[in-house]
Amino acid sequence: MSTYHVMQVTKPGKLELAERPLLDPGPGQVRIRVEACGICHTDASTIEGAFPIAWPRVPGHEAVGRIDALGSGVEDWRPGQRVGVGFLGGGCGHCEYCRNGDLVACQNQAYTGVHVDGGYAEVMIAKASGLMSVPDALPSVDAAPLVCAGLTTFNALRNSSAKAGDLVAVIGIGGLGHLGVQYARRMGFEVVAIGRGAGTAALARQLGAHHYVDSASGNVAEALQALGGAQVVLATASGGSAISDTLKGLRPRGSVIVLGAAADPAQISPYDMLFSNRGGSPKTVQGSLTGTPAAGDATLRFSVLSGVAAMIETMPLEKASEAYAKLMDGQARFRMVLTMAP
Repeated sequence: MSTYHVMQVTKPGKLELAERPLLDPGPGQVRIRVEACGICHTDASTIEGAFPIAWPRVPGHEAVGRIDALGSGVEDWRPGQRVGVGFLGGGCGHCEYCRNGDLVACQNQAYTGVHVDGGYAEVMIAKASGLMSVPDALPSVDAAPLVCAGLTTFNALRNSSAKAGDLVAVIGIGGLGHLGVQYARRMGFEVVAIGRGAGTAALARQLGAHHYVDSASGNVAEALQALGGAQVVLATASGGSAISDTLKGLRPRGSVIVLGAAADPAQISPYDMLFSNRGGSPKTVQGSLTGTPAAGDATLRFSVLSGVAAMIETMPLEKASEAYAKLMDGQARFRMVLTMAP
């Protein structure tokens, strides 16, 4: 075929179906026949025009498909291979951070679906340096949310200070949190799920949580301290107050890891960072943004081995506007995935 379909943004809030000519990949790039693409809350930055971008733009950074063409200089990838493309479009390999092995902090890296066209499309072109390898046992629709939401939660927990047997809390049982609870349980942590309302308790335990704390009816920090204090709190739900509320629930040298971006700031007391009712106890609050392609490979392999899976609903590409609206309205449980016709 000489053309393909995309859902593109032409102005803030407007997704429309368009046809584009099929192009060959450039040096260091591959062309991918997309099979599935997850919808992420971060897509709003493109669709609503929060990021300065060039119109039109194709959103989507949870894309999974098969390589059908290689650009010059591409090694270790082959046509027909199934790959995933996440938020980070691929490191440059020559900036200070890439040279030090910190590919996430690359200063010349495009964001998929923001600076370059993403996966709301039948075909996309991506840098080979940003690709993830998708295991044969993992269907594309199931893999799509894992190359962003899965990678973000898995990587944060894997690189945290928590060890098997430690108490780990996950704030928010949503698109990120329902995966965070599963990963935390499979990694051997004692898992506390923190949500709003008693109605979420059954789901939290189904996902693997040992304990459930209703933030609407009690003091979260006191509940965590009653369990011995959390070594790590994974803050997946947006809201600065949630970060502040859990800081007192950490054990000495514990940390809050922030994954969800929120407009309201976290009010953090220096006293709470240094002291607790047990005396001196330095604590940290840190952010974690997605992960490297190698960490993405590990996320997908671990998900297959341990049975971690996103709860998804699928819609065809041409219904991207409807799927996006459902996610943003909080009606999705918990990830929306677009599928492309063969």
